[in-house]
Amino acid sequence: MQSKMPSLKALLLALFIIAVVVDQRFVEANFPKSMYINWGAHHSSFAGNGEDLQLVLDQTSGSAVKSKRSFLFGSIEMLIKLVPGNSAGTVTAYYVSATVCKANISNKHHLRLSLAMLHIQWPFVLSTQVTSTGDKHDEIDFEFLGNVSGQPYIVHTNIYTQGNGSREQQFYLWFDPTADFHNYTIHWNPTEVVWYIDNLPIRVFRNYEKDGIAFPNKQGMRVHASLWNADNWATRGGIVKIDWNSSPFIARFRRFRARACKWDGQVSINQCATKSPANWWTSPSFNQLSSNQMGQLNWVRQNFMIYDYCKDTKRFNGQIPPECFKQQF
Repeated sequence: MQSKMPSLKALLLALFIIAVVVDQRFVEANFPKSMYINWGAHHSSFAGNGEDLQLVLDQTSGSAVKSKRSFLFGSIEMLIKLVPGNSAGTVTAYYVSATVCKANISNKHHLRLSLAMLHIQWPFVLSTQVTSTGDKHDEIDFEFLGNVSGQPYIVHTNIYTQGNGSREQQFYLWFDPTADFHNYTIHWNPTEVVWYIDNLPIRVFRNYEKDGIAFPNKQGMRVHASLWNADNWATRGGIVKIDWNSSPFIARFRRFRARACKWDGQVSINQCATKSPANWWTSPSFNQLSSNQMGQLNWVRQNFMIYDYCKDTKRFNGQIPPECFKQQF
């Protein structure tokens, strides 16, 4: 019996270590514990024992929340029910970023893109520097562009690496995002970033850092959600403005989950990327989409994609970004 005691102690110790590691890699869903209101406090509210969040936009203000911790790699997910009815001019944003609230960011870059997509000439060269933290920040975006009643929402995705955010892809949704909650997930590891909607991959950005293409792997990023007035670009390039008679506009969020590596400074760059059972996102199974996921991705892109920066030769004067010539998925 005594010979078995060391093994039992070792097993208990191992289980304790695993429990600690799991705890370090998971942020509970309760909004008040994991996030704080950083804009429009009088327009934001928590409910459902902290599982639910409501953001409101009216003529006085929008609103936003921000995670208390930063992360580097993992899976960030949220259930979202978008603004119903005439939501033209509004943007509901859900993203991870090493920067500030979306509502405090310049809209110039978005405006230029929207006008380009409508084939409207924009005569000025506009800066893509979008944050008070400088022009080297990383960011991974979901933005939902409101529309007039009866017209579909547009999902605007983007990724900033070292301050460069000219990588937009846009999609129509294949369901009514205002009728119920849907899952929006950002999966991010040292190999690739994948955007998911209801577990269907819609976009992939792979790591080609070895070829001189920046990848978001050296900055901890916080999770943000916001609802704001972007009627100078969001709907038909700013042609359609917000109808304030339809306000207040309300976006609802539920079940925030961050199964991710907590950022503890520069030491996390290696710690979060190290291949280990605790860093589950480094498993080979997450290095590339499965054949089934590839089929889902192709279905979404063939039927619902409406803009891809890699195909916009006019916008880049023929100088397409180098990642567009690499294997995308």
